Amino acid sequence: SFEDLLARYKITQQMEKKSYSCGEGFNFTFDKTFGQHILKNPLVVKTLVEKTAIKSTDVILEIGPGTGNLTQLLCEKAKKVIAIEIDPRMAAEVTKRMKKLGYGHKFELIQGDALKVQFPFFDVCVANLPYQISSPFTFKLLAHRPVFKCAVLMFQREFALRLVAKPGSSLYCRLSANVQLLSKCDHLMKVSRNSFKPPPKVESSVVRIEPKYPPPKINFVEWDGLLRICFMRKNKTLGAIFRQRTIVRMLFENFQILQSVSHADGAKEETKEEEIEADFSRMMEVDDEIAKAVKEPKGSGKKSRKQKCLERLQKIEDKEQEMDADEDGKDEDDEGEDDEKDEDMDENEPAKVKEFKQKIVEILEESNLILKRSAKMELTDFLLLLSVFNKNGIHFK
Repeated sequence: SFEDLLARYKITQQMEKKSYSCGEGFNFTFDKTFGQHILKNPLVVKTLVEKTAIKSTDVILEIGPGTGNLTQLLCEKAKKVIAIEIDPRMAAEVTKRMKKLGYGHKFELIQGDALKVQFPFFDVCVANLPYQISSPFTFKLLAHRPVFKCAVLMFQREFALRLVAKPGSSLYCRLSANVQLLSKCDHLMKVSRNSFKPPPKVESSVVRIEPKYPPPKINFVEWDGLLRICFMRKNKTLGAIFRQRTIVRMLFENFQILQSVSHADGAKEETKEEEIEADFSRMMEVDDEIAKAVKEPKGSGKKSRKQKCLERLQKIEDKEQEMDADEDGKDEDDEGEDDEKDEDMDENEPAKVKEFKQKIVEILEESNLILKRSAKMELTDFLLLLSVFNKNGIHFK
């Protein structure tokens, strides 16, 4: 009966909610929606603080203090610790514990979501993050001004290895290039899942991030748009990628829009370089904008050519992770065949689009980038690619 099923469901839910002791007499039922995993291993906590190299004058920003196992050691070494905690139970307990230990004057707590709260001034960031917010948090941190000294962050092992991956590595991806453009990343240590309560399903790693100052003066939305295309199939040559009809059409539409705007403003051929002061947070919004353009087309319900291109790009990108495992061996063997397929244009394609495609190919040839593969390209190669495209009026936003 329905009543029996409901009773069984309630019993199952109660069994799944386990209460864990977190030291100092704290017992909690952890909330899975917050991704709560308390770091319990004292050796790992001590090593993490040592690798942070905290000075007595530093202000520390800690994300997710939990019950305060790490917070206590941070308060011992730093001038001040500002913690952001989303769970009101944890917030109350860590505040109570710091006051009891005599660190009340050094400790400040902000209750709220770390992705929504405005960060205060700080010198060093230390965080044992819920792994589901790793990417948006990293870019929000890099967007913070004034620039901080460093951040020591706990991530899921695979995410951490992608952050520090170098060109030629199978893990090198758009995330690697974006983060390494803005900062220096180092892998500090591995952390076993058994060092947490409750233990997560994955292994963890600690990464040190030092932001570059001053940040490179480029349009970061365009930069991310370029990387999105290049890493769509990272083991193919740039020549093969930029010959695809979907890419050519999208860039041609951008080119036409830019030309019409330039003529309307007084026929200035050169576009004005945007002065963006570290607007890295815009890179997180690109995915949302593409999804919005695809799901909510303007007008009478018909999708524009640009929206169709974006939709096709999104579908290709969704398959990227599934294909990555086979990419390393296949693409190099089949590259010639792929290039031939990608060069084929629809017979009904307008002459202007064909000319525009030829222009793209010539730009890649002149810059000696046509045979480069994204999986093995340095940051300087991507910067050169963006520069030569922009000089020829081709933009990615």
